[in-house]
This record gives sequence, C-alpha cells and structure tokens, in this order.
Amino acid sequence: MRLIDTHTHQYQPKFDSDRTESIARCLDAGVDTLLLPNIDVESIPRVLSMMEKWPDVCHGMMGLHPCHVDGDFEDALSVIKNQLNNPPEGKSFIAVGEIGIDLYWDKTYIEQQKHAFIEQCSWAKERSLPIVIHVRDSWEELFETIDKVNDDELGGVFHCFTGGQKEAARALEYGGFLLGIGGVITYKNGGLDKVLPGVGLENLVLETDSPYLSPVPFRGKRNESSYVRHVADRVAEILNLTTEEVAQVTTENAVNLFKL
Repeated sequence: MRLIDTHTHQYQPKFDSDRTESIARCLDAGVDTLLLPNIDVESIPRVLSMMEKWPDVCHGMMGLHPCHVDGDFEDALSVIKNQLNNPPEGKSFIAVGEIGIDLYWDKTYIEQQKHAFIEQCSWAKERSLPIVIHVRDSWEELFETIDKVNDDELGGVFHCFTGGQKEAARALEYGGFLLGIGGVITYKNGGLDKVLPGVGLENLVLETDSPYLSPVPFRGKRNESSYVRHVADRVAEILNLTTEEVAQVTTENAVNLFKL
C-alpha cells in the first residue's frame, strides 16, 4: 500500500534532531513521497536541503504563506519567484504553495494577502503548476479572490480542508481543485465526517501538515508524515471503504495533480 503526504513541513526545526529517523518511519509506513510547501524566504534553504538529501522522496513547492505577508511582501515574492525559476539541478518544483488568505490572527494585511495570492496564481498558470491554498477564517474573501483569476489553467488543493458542505461544494465547482484531508478528520468534533460522504474519494488527497494537527491518537504531540496512515484509516471508516482503497485513489489523485 502506497501513501503520499501531500503537505508536510518536515523541514522545520522541530525535526532537526531526528529528521532522518522520521523519514525512515515514513518509508516503513508506506509513505514514500512527501510534498514540501515553502512558507517564506527563510524556509527556502530548508526545503532545498530536503529535496537534495532525499531526491526520490521529497518534492518541493515555492510560495509565500499568507501569515508571512506584511508590508515588505513584494521583496519576499521577488526572492521566492527567483527560486521558483531556479530549482536544484535535476529537480523541479511541483507546485506554487503554500499561498492563500488567513484572517485568524490579524486582518491588517488583507489587501496585501490578496495581492500576493493573485500574483502567485499567475506564476502557477504561467508554469502549468497547481497551487496549494491555505484558508483560515477567510472563505468568502478567498473565493472572491479566486473568482478574479480562475480559468481552465488554475487548479490545485484546498489544503487542510476544514470547511462545511457549502465550502466543499463551492471549492469543487471550480473544476480543477481537490480537498486536502489531514488530522482534523480524526477529531471528534472536527465536522468533516458529515462533509466527506457528499464529496467523493475522487476529490481528495491526504496530508499531515506536520508538525501541526496530529491525528488521534497522537493529538497534542508533534505530527509527522508517517501518521498519514491514520488519516487514511479514518477516511476509509467514514466512506465505508478499505484503507487500501483510500490509499490507491488518493495516491493516484496526487500523482495526477502534481505530475509525480
């Protein structure tokens, strides 16, 4: 059984003491592919390092996370775009991400977040790459912004999807997007158990968002990519399928979307 973690920050300092061991645990669990979203200028060398050390396992993205959009965001975009144009030798970036709109902590830079999102969508369309979208407390703002740039060339993943049936339906109406399902699916009051039956496995990919949002039974501890198996188990339970069926379809979805 093969699994892909379509969203992991395994490059972050929380893994510095046991990154190699963590990768080994992934492989032992059948998780043979990790997709690494970039978040800011400082994270670039960490993403590149993992791409170079584990070239068959780790595939990087380039993007500016909305929580790192501030008054100097255009300088950061310039650096990230330059890196997108210059991947490590023999490698390529598989998506533009992690990008989006986040109004959970602060609404000060909402217009800058929208501007950054639109610009990065243009990068993706120019390069025929998918985008990986972060959305928190900003569904309406995000949909309004996507509506301005959406066309047949735009697609990707609504990462760490935690919306309801309304948001799922609207996200999938765009036609080129999948929903990224992570550890929240295992939470008792997460709500996704009511949403997934109406979505269909063909519209899903699996992720961890490690080191965040650990699935049960590891909730409250550091998440890691090997735990995506627990996400697959819970999706299978909700959809009355086997874990093997969930793994096969979601892996195919990821391979096709990211051209792995």
